[in-house]
Formats: sequence, C-alpha cells, structure tokens
Amino acid sequence: MTDAVEIYTRPGCGYCSAAKSLLTRKKATFTEFDIAKNPSWREEMYDRAGGGSTFPQIWIGGTHVGGCDELYALDREGKLDGMLGSVKATS
Repeated sequence: MTDAVEIYTRPGCGYCSAAKSLLTRKKATFTEFDIAKNPSWREEMYDRAGGGSTFPQIWIGGTHVGGCDELYALDREGKLDGMLGSVKATS
C-alpha cells in the first residue's frame, strides 16, 4: 500500500465520484483501485472490508472508514481533517 488514503471504486458509481470529489477538495492524495481495471481488486476489497460490498470502500491511514456516507459524516463531525492531517504527517 502506497498512499495513506485508499479508495476502491467502480465505473458509473455516483457515490465513488462524490467521495473522490470530497477527498480532492480536502487536497488529500489517494490511491484509487478501480475494479474495472483489475477485477481481482473486488475480492481484495471484500476481504479488507470484512464483507463490505458497496462502493466505494475507503481507508485512511489503514483505518477502514466505510463508504461515501461515512466519509461525509466524518467531515460533518469535524473529524475528517484530523484523520487526513495525521496521515499526511506520517507519510
């Protein structure tokens, strides 16, 4: 794993686009795993997410955040900036 923020996506997924948009607005660099480019990433995502099968699935600094709704909830609660800041400081 290279970047501190990782996101598993699929084509045509509005939630994936919204999550990537928020991360981009926060100036967070992220590694995107588009399952259309490598179908084996889907199984990897399932294993890492403990069976989470919706897209996207997001990790920040090795912590499984969940999907787009959870990412936006962290932002509304004022927790996302701190999480992103802590991974930038260690990367």
